[in-house]
Amino acid sequence: MPATDTAPAGGNPAREADDSTEMASGLDALETQPAGMDASRRALAKAAPPLLATAVVLALWQLVAALGWSATLPSPGAVAGELGDALAEGTLLPALGHSVLRCLVGFFASAVLGVPLGVLLTRVAVLRTVVRPMLTAVQSLPAAALVPVAVIALGASEGAVYAVVLLGAVPSIAVGVAAGISQVPPLLLRAGRSMGATGPRGALHILLPAALPGLISALRQGWTFGWRALMTAELITATPLPGIGRMLAEGNQAESMSLVLAAVTLILAIGVLVESALFSPLERRVLHSRGLTGR
Repeated sequence: MPATDTAPAGGNPAREADDSTEMASGLDALETQPAGMDASRRALAKAAPPLLATAVVLALWQLVAALGWSATLPSPGAVAGELGDALAEGTLLPALGHSVLRCLVGFFASAVLGVPLGVLLTRVAVLRTVVRPMLTAVQSLPAAALVPVAVIALGASEGAVYAVVLLGAVPSIAVGVAAGISQVPPLLLRAGRSMGATGPRGALHILLPAALPGLISALRQGWTFGWRALMTAELITATPLPGIGRMLAEGNQAESMSLVLAAVTLILAIGVLVESALFSPLERRVLHSRGLTGR
């Protein structure tokens, strides 16, 4: 009988494994090559909208100032001049350094206190019933109401400023962490307990990793509340080391709108920088690792 070229019914396992490997590597190449080739284009696409929005705001601002539609609004050039004068006088960089350092120290201290407290709120019924409403109430207070309490208790000192930052950030982080943990599927918790992950081990290896997106959102909110509370504390409290809030207070006392807007510009710039350089990339990476969004 003539020979045929048909393969055995069972196929060749080695050949099938090689084909699967080639197919997988091909799919990986399809996914990774465009990302590597278009990295600069994607970075430009992400940076273009905020840059365009900033340019539009500056153009409208300059137009309003040039046409004299507002008697008190200075031009962008006048605000930039205030920043240049502060830099030349040697007051700008120390003010920036003092404010950023205070907020970093206060934020990390708030995270160290707020994250475990948020975990405890979900695990201890008494804390959930008694402490969480208190944290929510403190969270709703404006920072200006916290400054007199801190100043009377601690004096016009660095301790009072850090107390205001903690009172502004810790409740926000704790409540946010508790909300993120409450969204963890119970199946994960039962699976962790079946493998012996209970108590602190369960919180460290099951709860917090499962609630990581909510944890990042809580930390972002804590940073925002802490930064706003710090600016309020520096604005009201006469601390020995001046910060951006002191610059804002000096502009208010001198009735200098350009100096006030210069301080506001610095506050906004630092907030946007921290958001775009830290929290947004971290959130994208976490969500991408879980298949929830693309890079």
